[in-house]
Amino acid sequence: MRGFALLGTMLVLAIGMTAQASPSVVNQYKDWVVFTEDSGGEKLCYAATKATDMAPKSADHGDVWFYVSNWQSGKARNQPSLKVGYDLRGDLPGKAKIGRSDWSLFGVGREAFAQDGDDTALVRQLKRGNELRVEATSNRNTRVTYHFSLSGSSSAIERAASVCR
Repeated sequence: MRGFALLGTMLVLAIGMTAQASPSVVNQYKDWVVFTEDSGGEKLCYAATKATDMAPKSADHGDVWFYVSNWQSGKARNQPSLKVGYDLRGDLPGKAKIGRSDWSLFGVGREAFAQDGDDTALVRQLKRGNELRVEATSNRNTRVTYHFSLSGSSSAIERAASVCR
């Protein structure tokens, strides 16, 4: 029953995050969900998971998700990103950590991305790890920390990539 409730919650939140098109759920893999949507006439496929913990508790984080996205055209393949409900500081890199590995994330509006050269290693660890921790700074200089479950990530990331081939 928990899975259906999680899937419903994730779908409602994803629809709220995407004003231009409603995403369609492909499948759920434990704590990750695979979505597709039309973005400007192009098919976008992504695996996504919602933050399981957010700090500080007093901050208004909005919806916080971690994605691994693929464009059918090939514009992006297995591109990891963080999406939040507020603007991030672009001049102060955030950090993604899985186990002993970490990667810098750069903020662009309400999203943060790894350097292109780090995408492959980060996605590899997303598939293997247990938990992702992300630290960032808002435009209001609030230091935030998010935790994401990686349970189901490997299957979800693979499925999202295959749907957009």
